[in-house]
Amino acid sequence: MRDTQIAQNERTAKMSVFNWFVGHFSDRAKALSLYRRGMAKAKKHNHKGALDDYMMIIGMPGTPADVNAMALYNRALVHVATGDDRKGVDDLIAVIAMDEAQVNVKTMARQKLARMKSRPRKSSG
Repeated sequence: MRDTQIAQNERTAKMSVFNWFVGHFSDRAKALSLYRRGMAKAKKHNHKGALDDYMMIIGMPGTPADVNAMALYNRALVHVATGDDRKGVDDLIAVIAMDEAQVNVKTMARQKLARMKSRPRKSSG
């Protein structure tokens, strides 16, 4: 009886680790799939579709912080490409402020902000 209980406890522990492992990577896999899909849409100038995919990543519970930062950065690029500089700047600033964002993503966000600040301003008419 005791051996049966021990074996059952070991199976339960293994399943818990397995479920955590699958759940952890499935959130990442889902987020990365959406990220790649958003990038493909942005490349085809489907800005609304790209924004929708990036927003799903950003709002999805369990999205890893590094993928969230990449989605936020790419959302900023789409906002700027569509002429919504204010939203783009807000997203870039948010990326820079994220502790979890990868260094290269923060660097790209800083560089994009610097380029935006140095470009000639449009006259109001």
